[in-house]
Amino acid sequence: MKTPCVAKCKNHEGICSGCFRTMTEITGWRLMNDEKQTKTIDEIKGKRSTHTCSSCGKPAYCDISAGKSSCWCFELAKRDTSGIESPDCLCRECLTKLPLREV
Repeated sequence: MKTPCVAKCKNHEGICSGCFRTMTEITGWRLMNDEKQTKTIDEIKGKRSTHTCSSCGKPAYCDISAGKSSCWCFELAKRDTSGIESPDCLCRECLTKLPLREV
């Protein structure tokens, strides 16, 4: 079975800070077919992208930009993006590094 796991697992409020999969992706991984696993890995690694991350400049993937009605990032705890000038989505790695938004 393919996996982006790098054995540095830590749930950072809904996303693994090792492989950058969401908790939903991790728990449902074994139920995904090979094509879906490959697409997810490619999105995480920037091989499939919809834009460039405004923080690091690397390729990033947004489900909304790809035409879906929701995005993988919606299941994460909200991050504080007040210091981000661009309205574009961040890549998974940059989003993981942001502090949580205070409620």
